Amino acid sequence: MGYTFIESLNDARLDVYARLTDVQLRSRIEPEKAVFIAESAEVIVRALDGGMSPLSLLTAEKYLPQLGVVLEKLRRANPEAPVFVAAEDALAQLTGFELTRGALAAFRRPPDRPAAELLRDARLVAVLEDIRNHTNVGAIFRSAAAIGVDAVLVSPACYDPLYRRAVRVSMGTVFQVPWARIGTDPHDWARDGVPLLHDAGFTVAAMALRDESLGIDDPLLKRCEKLALVFGTEGAGLAPCTIERCDCAVRIPMQHG
Repeated sequence: MGYTFIESLNDARLDVYARLTDVQLRSRIEPEKAVFIAESAEVIVRALDGGMSPLSLLTAEKYLPQLGVVLEKLRRANPEAPVFVAAEDALAQLTGFELTRGALAAFRRPPDRPAAELLRDARLVAVLEDIRNHTNVGAIFRSAAAIGVDAVLVSPACYDPLYRRAVRVSMGTVFQVPWARIGTDPHDWARDGVPLLHDAGFTVAAMALRDESLGIDDPLLKRCEKLALVFGTEGAGLAPCTIERCDCAVRIPMQHG
């Protein structure tokens, strides 16, 4: 595989790495042109293993010996994807941070998947209502991968799991745990989202502190053949109308109160 050595930071081919915002990369107007960025060799490998389509890779020359697996998988996935190589200080100037994770890669954003498709074979799903922090979105995906969640569903107003920081914090688990948007109304996703879950056979549990909330280890939950756990925002939690549409409320007891 050949390398393209970058001589000017103004090279338009580098725009995706530094001069386009996450919103611009997402390209709602032309979704077939949408792009996302993956950072670090580990995350890039998980993206490639997850079937993502690579467009290019950016690294510093000193990291090339460490990227053998990445470059081989990149070549197999897209032999035409260029590998851009630049001086380390130039990369820091371009991206605004020191490239300590080895590489950045641009990928074509995959088409959105219908939530109903993911629910067909799932038994345990997490639903994220309006999570407004990319770090939290990524951390939730990493936790979901750890405990065996079959799918993650995100409300229309929830931050994008493919934003750069969410992808990085998730350590690439956003490419391992299937996810989709659920609901059509950004102000009340549950109006049609909860019926969709019910139609797929799920018991829908709101993670909410109420007097009647069940403990997460309650036998009733263990008897559910299909369970959807709905998580709310970092501050206010779930909307009251969401809780009312769910089948029950659930809490996680804190050992230290």
